[in-house]
Amino acid sequence: MSSRLNPYLGFRDNAREAMDFYQSVFGGDIVRTTYGEYDASEDPAEKDKIMHSELTTTSGFSLMASDTPKSMEVPTSSSVSVSLSGEDEAELTGYWDKLIDGGSVMMPLNKAPWGDSFGMVTDKFGTAWMVNISGTPA
Repeated sequence: MSSRLNPYLGFRDNAREAMDFYQSVFGGDIVRTTYGEYDASEDPAEKDKIMHSELTTTSGFSLMASDTPKSMEVPTSSSVSVSLSGEDEAELTGYWDKLIDGGSVMMPLNKAPWGDSFGMVTDKFGTAWMVNISGTPA
């Protein structure tokens, strides 16, 4: 396998819910393991929490996430955004429409000065997304 770069999202107690949401947005299949499956937490309350999950889609997307154990801090802010870009307007607009449900639109998906359509949203789980749909060449 060649090298890959994947977004890996951290949550406190809702990685399962977040990944189910992302599956509803992008489709694909989720593989999950819990802390209990590997006896990876001394806290019995964390046995069903997600130690690792990965959503893989037919479009080639791979999104990973886990629940951060109570013994560790969850970062409260980040300058990272997950970027979706391409030429398929219907596909990307469909992702946008689902990501904004319950989220906060930072910049509406509109024509940008560089000729593409661009928008920014923070979804209901606090993940920042940028969507860029390539414009028609002149």
